[in-house]
Formats: sequence, C-alpha cells, structure tokens
Amino acid sequence: MPTATGFPSRGFLLASFVALSLSWSAVPSAQEARVLPDYVIDAFGAPPATPAGPLSGSLRSAVQVAFVDSLKQKAWGPDQNLALEEITASGDPRLVWIISDLLRFVSEPGINAALTRSASSLLDKKLPRRNSWGAITDHLIAWDIPAPPDYLSVKRAIFTSVIPGWDRIFAEGGIDWRLVSWGGVMIDDRAYGTTDSTCNCIPAADNPEVSSAEEAIWLKDSDIVFGVEVNGEYRAYPRRIMEVREMVNDTLGGRDLGIPYCTLCGSAQAYFTDQLPAGIERPVLRTSGLLIRSNKVMYDVNTYSVFDTFLGKAVTGPLAKRNLQLKQASVVTTDWGTWKRAHPETTVLVEALALGRNFDFRNGRDANGPIFPVGDVDPRLPVHEDVIGVVTASGKPVAFQRSKAIAALKRGSRISYENVRLQLEAGGVKAVDANGSDLGSHQAFWFAWSQFHPQTALWPN
Repeated sequence: MPTATGFPSRGFLLASFVALSLSWSAVPSAQEARVLPDYVIDAFGAPPATPAGPLSGSLRSAVQVAFVDSLKQKAWGPDQNLALEEITASGDPRLVWIISDLLRFVSEPGINAALTRSASSLLDKKLPRRNSWGAITDHLIAWDIPAPPDYLSVKRAIFTSVIPGWDRIFAEGGIDWRLVSWGGVMIDDRAYGTTDSTCNCIPAADNPEVSSAEEAIWLKDSDIVFGVEVNGEYRAYPRRIMEVREMVNDTLGGRDLGIPYCTLCGSAQAYFTDQLPAGIERPVLRTSGLLIRSNKVMYDVNTYSVFDTFLGKAVTGPLAKRNLQLKQASVVTTDWGTWKRAHPETTVLVEALALGRNFDFRNGRDANGPIFPVGDVDPRLPVHEDVIGVVTASGKPVAFQRSKAIAALKRGSRISYENVRLQLEAGGVKAVDANGSDLGSHQAFWFAWSQFHPQTALWPN
C-alpha cells in the first residue's frame, strides 16, 4: 500500500471538500438492479453480490479516514492504508463508485494502484492497471451496481473540489449521477454573447457570424457539415467549427436554436429554445465539461439547469421543475458540396469561428471506439455504426442504419415506421411525416442512440 503524499492539484484539496460531513447511515438507494442480458455477462462476467442498507459504524469511519481525512491531511499514510483495507474487506461493491470518482482525478501512481486493487477485490474482478478508471467504470455501469447511501453529496464534494463552478451543477433531479464523469475540460460558464474564447473550456458560439455559400471559399466540397432548415432558411454548421465549439446558440428562420455537437457520439442536434411555456426565458446552452456514458452534459448558463443532451429534457434545476422538454429540428449530416448545390441560398458559419484549429476527432482520436466509459452496448450494431434516430408520434424511438437507408432510398424504396418516413436530403437523410413535415431527426453513433433509447426499434430489423 502506498505511503506517498500527493493527490493532484487543480483544486483537488480545497477546504470545501475537507469540511464535508458524510452521512452514510441514510436509507439505501431506491435503484434496483436490472436483469442483465446475456451479452453483458458474456462481455463482463457475472456481477458480484451487492448488499443493501446503511454501512456499519466501523465502515463509515474507514470511509472517513480513506476518502476524507486523506484529503484533509493532503497525504496518504498508514491510517489510510488500514482504512482502505477495511473498505476492501467489507465486500461492498457500492463503494467502488467512490473509488472510481477518485481515480478520475488521482494521478499519484501508488495511490492509484491501491485504489485499483481495492476496486478489483470489491468487484471480484482482476482489472488492468492501465486506465483502471475506465475499466472499473465500464463494469460498474454494465452491471448496474447501486450507488452507496448519500452518494451524490460525496460525489459533489469530490468534483467541486476540482472545479468550483460545478457547485450548482451537482444537484438532485432526474439524472443518474453514477454515470457522470469528467470529460477532461473545464465548465463553460461565460455569459451569453461573450466573444472571448481563451477560456480553459470548450467555448460555445453565440449568434455566430455567417457568410453566403459563395463567400465560403475556405470550405472544401468534401468537408462535412451539419445542415439545418427552419421556416425556409438554410444554414450549414461545418464540423470543423463544431469540433472546437460543440455548442452554438443561434437564430434561424425567426426561431432561436441551441445546437450541441457531441464529438464522442458523432451527433449534432438542433433544439428550439423559444416559444416556451410562460415565465421561462430562453435557455442559453453551454458545455459543462461533464459526460454521461461518453455523451456531453449541457446546461443552461442562466439557471444552471442540466439537460439530458440526447433527449433535450431538463433534468435538474428550475427548468426541470417546469418539466421543460425542448423540441428538435432535423440536422442533416452531409458534405458541403452537396449541401450548397441543393440549397444555394444557404448561409454558413465563418471560418474564424474554428479558432484556427482543424480537428477530425471522428477519424482520429475516436476512430477505434469510445474513449470514455460507456458500459454495455446493445450488440445489434457495431458501436460506431451511424444511425438516423427519431422518436415517433407514439413516443417510440427508432433508429435507421444510415448506410442501408441511403442505399434503399436511392433505389426508390420506401422506408417508414409508424408515422415516420425517411427521405434523402442534400446528400443526407431526414425524417418527415406523411405531409412532409420535419420530425426532428439526427445522426448519431449506435452506441449513443441505443444507450439513451434502450428500447429503440432498429431498421432494418
């Protein structure tokens, strides 16, 4: 066991965390373990037995020493070694969620190794030392291990000790905090309309400058863009810009929009942020720096309400209390040459918004699959297969395998599901109803669509 001092800096040892008082005798989580499908057992093995109820007084003391006193003392010594041994001997896999949260930020090799050995024992699974945080978290998610009592208060303290700006993010609501992890960037908490992009964050673009298609000589015809149409107005959002902005608050066709792009999920979406219930101001969407199963967590910078990015539903804060559900416009993923030929009147974001960068995460960093924990993935398609996703009028999510859908549509085949009909659009695909009205579809990787819509239908089935 390590005797080294040194948790990482970056505010990890702020007094706000040191002063935390843990209340581990609270009622157990209401989370009930699901029946695991065979493919989860095949991939991850059988889960360990998990107890319910509060921790014993002795174990609460061990948790205090290992996870709180070590931070207060800014050191890991013999007391922490003994406490971690008791935690490991408890056989309670619920505590691995806290170990996982600490591992995301602890960089000292000795402490990292000790926490990894403890997690391996509690999960009854030999886990790799390399990227142990990812392997541990994948198993916790796939096995649906319940959280320990009062988990949110502990997690909130850990995360806000790193970035104080998260203090209003970590709140009770309709969000499974077990699944939230750090994406490696700071929160974008800049006020609406801020043009300074030098923050240590992923800076959203508000009211972005646009040009005509003829003026956009910096774009190659082969460059990928995300095309949006509202009330007869067309706009292209180049992937090169969205890779570094990941969020745009815009106005198109007389409507306000919030447009998140999750590079990890291969998904650009367009949410209407106007015509909301009385008393709700336009949400200004920002990147929190957090992830849920490799999907970005967005929030409203005015109310600090967190949204489920994939579903457009407010899950914490004042907007969750109002049950705010944002409606979507379709996003067509295509190439610039095809988009501008189909819609020569289109506008397009200007090159300066790319901040001089030219990333291609899809074909570079993310080419070999998700780089953050996602747990189990529906095996019906490969994790990075492109699908066109939409929710039907009856509330049924359905995903269409993009490659096969385009091939079928080009042959003249009809593709429909309930009220949904697919059509070719400027080199991409969008979903419309029988009258040709937009149904708010978008493209995404299969792993992302299927984990946020676990009961999704799949075409072709």
